[in-house]
Amino acid sequence: MKKILILIFLSLLLLSACSNKEIDGNQEATYNNGSTDIIDNISSENIINNDESNTSEETSNDTVVDENEDENMIDNNDEITANEPIYIEYSPVDTIPDQYLIAREDNVGTLEKITYKTKDYFGDGSEITKPANVYLPYNYDESNQYNVLYLMHGIGGTENEWGMTNDSSRVKIIMDNLIYNGVIEPFIIVTPNGRSGAEFANAGSDYNSFYLFGQELRNDLIPFIESYYSTYGDYDENGYDLVRARDHRAMAGLSMGGMQTINAGLCESLDIISYFGAFSSAPTTYTSSVISDKLNGDFSDFDINYFYNICGTEDSIAIASASAAVTDLPKLTDKLIDEKNFIWQEVPGGHGFDVWYLGFYNFANIAFKR
Repeated sequence: MKKILILIFLSLLLLSACSNKEIDGNQEATYNNGSTDIIDNISSENIINNDESNTSEETSNDTVVDENEDENMIDNNDEITANEPIYIEYSPVDTIPDQYLIAREDNVGTLEKITYKTKDYFGDGSEITKPANVYLPYNYDESNQYNVLYLMHGIGGTENEWGMTNDSSRVKIIMDNLIYNGVIEPFIIVTPNGRSGAEFANAGSDYNSFYLFGQELRNDLIPFIESYYSTYGDYDENGYDLVRARDHRAMAGLSMGGMQTINAGLCESLDIISYFGAFSSAPTTYTSSVISDKLNGDFSDFDINYFYNICGTEDSIAIASASAAVTDLPKLTDKLIDEKNFIWQEVPGGHGFDVWYLGFYNFANIAFKR
């Protein structure tokens, strides 16, 4: 009888051991699947350290973790995917160094005139064709990817106001020298016509067409540039995610173009652009309260890599409204920190190109540096 009882007892122990081993195997399989999903969801651009590779190695060695460890791993990956600006250390100069104003004879970029299809946003929405000028850095190579700056003109100008029409272009000369001296990485510049209407060629046409440029920028200009040139945007004629390449786009402008940079860029397009430069922005620029409301509300999930501002102290047109619009922004939104990703610069000068070329030089030193 004792032998029979012993045999029954041993049988029960054996069944219990097999059952526990089966449960452990299922737990391990569940963890492996969950871990793979988490790793697949982490973008390579957001990897801060090698934690995820260590996790993969442990999984391949059939290491079993408990539920608490699994939850901790999810929390850590949430931190890894957080998108925070990397602050840029740059002190703006008050004068462009002489060596950057001398035209080079070698290692120079090229200028192109392009046209693209857009719409009469200020009118009936019909299709129109508009021109733009493009600066391509020296040794532009379609096998590389380039950042893009959209550089806007003022109320009385056109796509030619920044002078990107021949080799005497100061924008081109500055860029050629900055790139040659290794101060900046090469990037593309586009100077479009900021009037989003059929009368774009008429400098005296209704200025309200300037306020609709955000639609043209998002729907037509950026997609065209990214289909035609080698940029970081993954263009697809059937539509594509413009947000993915936002860190590789910048917008800047003078006077009315500065207003567009703030109103149409910062306040309408922060999801697709992350660097901004406003040079003597026009009096119709949004007020600081409106700007901060849009940044904290509509774009609460998007950071600002940099917002640079400049204005002449003798500028009777812009300095009062421009300074009132932006100087208090670091107090109104946590997206901007003074001297970290925000600068307000005042320099001697009026409402003219002495200030605007200086603004361009400083902004070119800031944009796309991460």
